[in-house]
Amino acid sequence: MTGRLEGKVAVITGAASGIGAASAVRFSDEGAKVVVADVDARAGQALADRIGGSYFEVDVTDAAGVEAMYDHALQRWGRLDVSFNNAGISPPEDDSILTTGLDAWRRVQEVNLTSVYLCCQAALPRLLAGGGGSIINTASFVALMGAATSQISYTASKGGVLALSRELGVQFAREGVRVNALCPGPVSTPLLQELFANDPERAARRLVHVPMGRFGQPEEIAAAAAFLASDDASFITASTFVVDGGIHAAYVTPL
Repeated sequence: MTGRLEGKVAVITGAASGIGAASAVRFSDEGAKVVVADVDARAGQALADRIGGSYFEVDVTDAAGVEAMYDHALQRWGRLDVSFNNAGISPPEDDSILTTGLDAWRRVQEVNLTSVYLCCQAALPRLLAGGGGSIINTASFVALMGAATSQISYTASKGGVLALSRELGVQFAREGVRVNALCPGPVSTPLLQELFANDPERAARRLVHVPMGRFGQPEEIAAAAAFLASDDASFITASTFVVDGGIHAAYVTPL
């Protein structure tokens, strides 16, 4: 690795598995000290021990817990440079608007969008006090295009993340804090594998739209996040950073 994050401290939410775990490893390999933040204490602590970081158990929908998470970063590592707000859910009860109940809608909004608001609200003063830094918010390619296989609250929440990130990126651009929305395409995480293993037809229906002919890997999204966290991305803010194998640009895909 290049050591682009040498001396930096990063907080990553949803870091015990999937994109978050791959990013924690990549950030550490690039030289960062990483706070592995997740509700899964066992997996989170094991990963933190493996990469020489620290684990913090947090419910990202709880404002006090989120504040304590950033306090932990400062107390343990002495600074804060990167906040990768990656935690999110996609439960099966979030489906068509015709069948998705209000409780499911609200739960997804809380975890996917309100948590990003809370993390940004807590991280920004600390980043500003330290002279700047990078905020990366996980959105999704589904915020950029429509799907007949709807997950209505998930899609709406990711659209909210895009708008929130753009607003903050513009607002704090001259104060040294960059804010970007990372938009992965379908990624081969445990969540996706479980979903598609139970419904191969659903997987095939999605895969046909990917120009590269495959789903992404968590490490590929982690590489993009590490770039956005680094000084190599010093002129990138308020961006919609799409890493989706070309889905958003495709009309007809290769045979």
